Amino acid sequence: MTRLPPASPSAGPARSARRRRPFPRLSPPQLIALTFAAAIMVGAALLSLPVSLEAGHSVTPLQALFMATSAVCVTGLAVVDPGGTFSTFGEVVLMLLIQVGGLGLVTLGTLFALALRRRVGVTDRIRAAQQVSASDLGSVVALVRRIVLSSLLIEAVGALLLAAVFVPREGLGRGLYYAVFHSVSAFNNAGFSLYATGLTEFVQNPLLNVVVPLLVILGGLGFLVQLNVLRFMQDRRRERLTLNSRLSLTMTAALLLVGTAGFALAEWNNPATLGALSPGGKLMAAWFQGVTPRTAGFNTLDYGAMQFTTLFLTILLMFVGANPGSTGGGIKTTTFYVMMASAWSMVRGRRDTALFRRRIDTDTVLRAMTVGLLSLGLVNVTFLLMLALNTNPDVKFVQLFFETVSAFGTVGLSMNTTPLLNAPQEALLIGLMFLGRIGPLTFAVAFNRPDSVRVRYPADKELLIG
Repeated sequence: MTRLPPASPSAGPARSARRRRPFPRLSPPQLIALTFAAAIMVGAALLSLPVSLEAGHSVTPLQALFMATSAVCVTGLAVVDPGGTFSTFGEVVLMLLIQVGGLGLVTLGTLFALALRRRVGVTDRIRAAQQVSASDLGSVVALVRRIVLSSLLIEAVGALLLAAVFVPREGLGRGLYYAVFHSVSAFNNAGFSLYATGLTEFVQNPLLNVVVPLLVILGGLGFLVQLNVLRFMQDRRRERLTLNSRLSLTMTAALLLVGTAGFALAEWNNPATLGALSPGGKLMAAWFQGVTPRTAGFNTLDYGAMQFTTLFLTILLMFVGANPGSTGGGIKTTTFYVMMASAWSMVRGRRDTALFRRRIDTDTVLRAMTVGLLSLGLVNVTFLLMLALNTNPDVKFVQLFFETVSAFGTVGLSMNTTPLLNAPQEALLIGLMFLGRIGPLTFAVAFNRPDSVRVRYPADKELLIG
């Protein structure tokens, strides 16, 4: 056993001073977790107000908390119909919660500090960098500014395009409002719709089937990937695509292809889904449903009528999720790739895991494995509790599993199950959506105290694995 050298004596007074501080400075993971929790509580309080509800409608405190959590965590699961239950004020609150949850409270806080011409210190830069998955503290302030402005620009362009879909149907004023709401919901991968049946009425609308998936893809790419690709396209001589960007783009393309092709093959002749559509409509619907399991939550077909093959493929896509530093959830595409690549390297007898002629370091592999195992364990434990608490005979095994993975991946797709859940099951999904949004590893690190015994034991290579 090896004892690491103790800290220098000069660190003693500083450490004791920190212990005596009544309000210790929060670490970046703690700040992320607590600010998301605070936004959820504020959102739940606002959604409970009479002004947020349509005449003759009411929500329980648990339902308001569920809807606020689903909005801030950009999930999209709903225990009540958003368009029918909430007033215009309540819908705007929901949209703002989606925007705040998608961009991240720390990102917005840094932007407000810039607007007030306050100096953003090193600690604030670290927090903002952790929020957007950045590594360069020196450029994080400019990065945050570009993230917010580019996000608002993309949402504005998306709203203008969607106005051509909603204005002829809803009228000018309400049509523009619907376009803005669905653009914000799509880019932030929230999946909330103001229609009770989702977007099923637009299953063969060409413009909506292009604009909404593109907004979903842009939001799920990750802010750093977007900016890196934009700079690369502007100056290919000086800029290069980073390893993270190349992996994110490759995995995004591969999963979109798998999702679209798999959905088309499984549902092509199903009369309750693709079977009743024209060949062009089938391709559009397969493309839409192939994109949205990447944490978006919109649907133009009824998932309650789909084949088990399609449901299983959707569950896998929901669990993997979007890219890191994006508005989406899941374990993230890079985590999934590193897990699979490291396992494949081990099977082939290779010590190192390589990607685009770059070695992936051991810490990254261990982090990916930790995120994957924590996520898998969290989903399975929650699903077991969902089964144990189920009191509705109409809710089946596959529906609960689908709902559980959808909540963890902050996707929002449902087999029409969410309104059938009881209060304890709703509470479970609230916790799962929260953990899925901030990440199980971030949550574990946020409230984990470092080991005070600085001891490192000798290694043992006699343990048999496999």
